[in-house]
Amino acid sequence: MLNIYLIRHGETAWNADNNRYCGRTDIPLTEKGLKQAETLRQQLVSIKWDAVFSSPLQRAHTTAQIASGATVIKDDRLIEADFGMWEGKTKEEFVAENAQLWTSWMNDPANNRAGGTGETGAQIVQRVDDFFQSLQTQYSSGNFLVAAHNGVNRLYLSHKLGMPLSNYRRFFMENALPSMFTLEPDGEFVLRHLNSKF
Repeated sequence: MLNIYLIRHGETAWNADNNRYCGRTDIPLTEKGLKQAETLRQQLVSIKWDAVFSSPLQRAHTTAQIASGATVIKDDRLIEADFGMWEGKTKEEFVAENAQLWTSWMNDPANNRAGGTGETGAQIVQRVDDFFQSLQTQYSSGNFLVAAHNGVNRLYLSHKLGMPLSNYRRFFMENALPSMFTLEPDGEFVLRHLNSKF
């Protein structure tokens, strides 16, 4: 059985600015974000990591480095969603520009492109699921820290919980708080903690 500690990176300046959509923009952690990663390290200090993985974006990679104190393997499949024309904007800003794009995404993110030109939810889920399937072929058991992003984490968890992807915004991934799930060899997925301080 694999024990997966899935985290969203620590705070960035865009998170603090009314949750401005970072997407693929590679911006660093704020001082608060760095402190959040250190608090996470203290929370998880008793866990021995078999491997640590992160998105290639610095906000996730830095969080994983601080939280684990271990070598972090970057994997492109964990990168945040491509939000297309929403990148760098708040929800209020891009909805004012084109409300129909948001309505289409919210009604059916699986088959609509985020921001009109970005990824579909199905594409996001496929690449993240591929990452975890690869992990299962490489390891039969162990503890793994995986640092990624709010969008991809929620879409993946929605998929694994059997929810329509349109429900992904019904829960929230806090900055630098771990959610934990297990993966059995037969593929069974069990969500054990969400945004937990254990």
